[in-house]
Amino acid sequence: MTESLDPLAVRLGALLHARGLRLATAESCTGGWIAKVVTDIAGSSAWFDRGFVTYSNAAKADLLGVATHTLQTHGAVSEPVVLEMAAGALARSQAQVAVAVSGIAGPDGGSEDKPVGTVWFAWAVPGAPPWARCLQFAGNRGEVRHQAVRVAIEGLLERFAGAPQSAP
Repeated sequence: MTESLDPLAVRLGALLHARGLRLATAESCTGGWIAKVVTDIAGSSAWFDRGFVTYSNAAKADLLGVATHTLQTHGAVSEPVVLEMAAGALARSQAQVAVAVSGIAGPDGGSEDKPVGTVWFAWAVPGAPPWARCLQFAGNRGEVRHQAVRVAIEGLLERFAGAPQSAP
């Protein structure tokens, strides 16, 4: 867990700033770590709008508009929930790019279907459906969360490297 996430955040900031895009984060298991990493970068106020830390199901519903039915039917750690989290972050911010993360960092809370280390990610931009990915990470709680932050930022870099510049 000693790998620095700063170089990724610097690259992300440069990419978003050059395109006139702003980022919003919707975080559960990472507890605001993505927002912390990106705001560690000087000048991030030019490209980071806000972060939602929605650890509880009530927070996901209240702050991001995740449907109670979706949470009850699929559970917080699921594709439908992170897709709604990402869409909610866009709808409730001034951002043009959003990332959402929900997972089971452990050491407890896992199940046979969703073992510890299961993390769902979603990325979204206005005018297009959000997309999601699930990964299984090994390691302790801190290592799972660190890997989730890294993948969330790498996913933004991969997805938005070719994003068009916003209109002035």
